[in-house]
Amino acid sequence: MRVFHLPQTKTSIEGEDISFAKQSGLSDPEDALLHHLKINDPPLNNALFVYRHGNSHRPLTKPRFISRLAKAARDTGMNPLQGHGIHIGSTLKYLLQNVPFEVVETKGHWHTQILTPFMQATPVLHSEFVQFSNKT
Repeated sequence: MRVFHLPQTKTSIEGEDISFAKQSGLSDPEDALLHHLKINDPPLNNALFVYRHGNSHRPLTKPRFISRLAKAARDTGMNPLQGHGIHIGSTLKYLLQNVPFEVVETKGHWHTQILTPFMQATPVLHSEFVQFSNKT
């Protein structure tokens, strides 16, 4: 298990600890972080998630992140997802891999009163979630 501290987040000015565990496959967060550090070499006095731009670094903003994900999706013939669509998609992935709902809520920084309407608002997600829920 790896843990690092974000000094400030959108929802916490005191920051929070972020944890992740090594996973098999291309979506391993540990490999992704190590690759990012090697390629972008973020300066110690800058944000962790910066990218090289010419001779300097730029912080990775949400619009830039979403734009890059959309391009990657289109390049592979997929329809791009937007902010919460990405978040709920990863939530569903973990649920379908038998990760307990409470763990997914915690890892995704979801609150039940927020997660439930997303699951109900999208029929495909809702049916997959109900199908998963009935197995446990």
